Amino acid sequence: MAADAEIRKDVQTYYGQVLKKSADLQTNACVTTARPVPKHIREALQNVHEEVALRYYGCGLVIPEHLENCWILDLGSGGGRDCYVLSQLVGEKGHVTGIDMTKGQVEVAEKYLDYHMEKYGFQASNVTFIHGYIEKLGEAGIKNESYDIVVSNCVINLVPDKQQVLQEAYRVLKHGGELYFSDVYTSLELPEEIRTHKVLWGECLGGALYWKELAILTQKIGFCPPRLVTANLITIQNKELERVIGDCRFVSATFRLFKCSKTGPTKRCQVIYNGGITGHEKELMFDANFTFKEGEIVEVDEERAAILKNSRFAQDFLIRPIGEKLPISGGCSALELKDIITDPFKLAEESDSMKSRCVPDAAGGCCGTKKSC
Repeated sequence: MAADAEIRKDVQTYYGQVLKKSADLQTNACVTTARPVPKHIREALQNVHEEVALRYYGCGLVIPEHLENCWILDLGSGGGRDCYVLSQLVGEKGHVTGIDMTKGQVEVAEKYLDYHMEKYGFQASNVTFIHGYIEKLGEAGIKNESYDIVVSNCVINLVPDKQQVLQEAYRVLKHGGELYFSDVYTSLELPEEIRTHKVLWGECLGGALYWKELAILTQKIGFCPPRLVTANLITIQNKELERVIGDCRFVSATFRLFKCSKTGPTKRCQVIYNGGITGHEKELMFDANFTFKEGEIVEVDEERAAILKNSRFAQDFLIRPIGEKLPISGGCSALELKDIITDPFKLAEESDSMKSRCVPDAAGGCCGTKKSC
């Protein structure tokens, strides 16, 4: 469609020519994260070349857990920051592919392939960058069921056909694989004035999805229901943009979507986290609703049990039907049913409330740091 091609061109201009560094952005959509960054990820971030880090425009932390030896695809990899962080964490036996439609961004990323390979002490680079479209992965040569994890950081909102992006991610994921992504969502259906505003598109707001539509789109494709991980309210630092936006609110949120297997538990289960995942040895914050502590029994619904059983987390959990005796090495049972938060605005408001009650630490905040750090 001609309109889609024009949007692509505007986005390429914005990220290839208008923006030169993170500080050029006019909202905080691309500099927020909503929970503490684990030590091993902070260290990996410090190893990324300065020019690559300065070209970072994401809106969350798209570094999931248990990455050793995984094959990961980054949709809209930009200057390559997330790819280079992930490449350290997957190790030499893993691989990271980044794809981006802006040639200038890909060129910046490729410039530092050797730098990062030597920095990590690898014999060969485990990163590849591709110039292409994230809604047309087949044209870029990316095959069916070839990746364990797909990540994306504040990019899907920049593509007019979001269903096609999600469909392609589903296609290239292995069974049990995961799409772990941060993006911007709206509190209501966007009016035409916002959807056609060039700066708002470039700032990740004009093309943002109404948050309730995500579950509808993803389940139509075949994913398990979205699991909300973090959320952060977005503020606008421009009076003119505030006027255009009016009553509409925006939130940056991280969700995890799993490519469901047809086999798995059909009833609620009790699970015990075995511990030991790098950076999460004693406690795994799986999403906003479930934190698993080593050795502690947690009751989960059948879908979450199926995800754990059929994904890369299978060896990290003991999963049994409710009522069956489980070995407990320590800790207490956590079997109470709880209200599940699916609304990113509700989670963001709760997070803000918690932040206002705690004292900032020396690292720049009690509940997290700016992702561009």
